[in-house]
Amino acid sequence: MYRRVNSNGFMVATTFGIVIVMAVFTWVMYGMAQRVFVLTDVMLDMGEDIHVMAQNMTDMTSDIKSMSVSVASMNENIVSMNGSIVNMDEDLKVMTQSVSVMSDSIPRMADAVSNMSVSMNRMTYDIRNVTQAFTQPMSFMWGNWSPF
Repeated sequence: MYRRVNSNGFMVATTFGIVIVMAVFTWVMYGMAQRVFVLTDVMLDMGEDIHVMAQNMTDMTSDIKSMSVSVASMNENIVSMNGSIVNMDEDLKVMTQSVSVMSDSIPRMADAVSNMSVSMNRMTYDIRNVTQAFTQPMSFMWGNWSPF
């Protein structure tokens, strides 16, 4: 048995087996090292992305602050506009009442204009008679049974 363990064939086979096992172990370790390297790269990229994301969040915070100021200003403008709309509503009510009064007054005004037209017609007739009386006094005295 001692001879067999120390024989050249057994030593070669054992050394060859150890070399193969070590090669497989080295190949596995190399593969694991590659994976760790890739994982490290990914983690570094992720760290940079997190840094960029933090900067973006800081920018977003400042944008939200300015937007908050704009929204507050817009709210004040809306409140003011609401007051203006209430005033406009009241003005429209007053205007509606005024239009209603005007609508009621227009037929009376039309009657008044018609009456003025009739009165103007009578005045024109009277002025014509007076003019005729002054321009032709003899005709006025003897020609007409009614002076006017």
